[in-house]
Amino acid sequence: QVQLVESGGGLVQAGGSLRLSCAVSGRTFSSYAVGWFRQAPGKEREYVAAISWSGGNTYYADSVKGRFTISRDNAKNTVYLQMNSLKPEDTAVYYCAAGAYPASYLRGYDYWGQGTQVTVSS
Repeated sequence: QVQLVESGGGLVQAGGSLRLSCAVSGRTFSSYAVGWFRQAPGKEREYVAAISWSGGNTYYADSVKGRFTISRDNAKNTVYLQMNSLKPEDTAVYYCAAGAYPASYLRGYDYWGQGTQVTVSS
């Protein structure tokens, strides 16, 4: 079984930065791809970024490309999402998820965290 716990969310002004962490339990963490998704109030959950099991391949939604960076430290069983140049439209609950491949769709992941709130004020 794999469990994921997000942290690092909070309130930040537009143009600011936050770094989210996703701590993953389980001995096979290094074999999983990890994705980040977000869900704003009244909207569907949407893909943000994903990283392969080795960390050698990263993928981003167009809306965050150039501003967000996904990375992982397999020795610490943790995946990070560095978010720079934040905008009010980035406000959402951010979720990390683990699966076999770095997919851009929800069904590509088997395990999900509970989410962390990110609020960007204008």
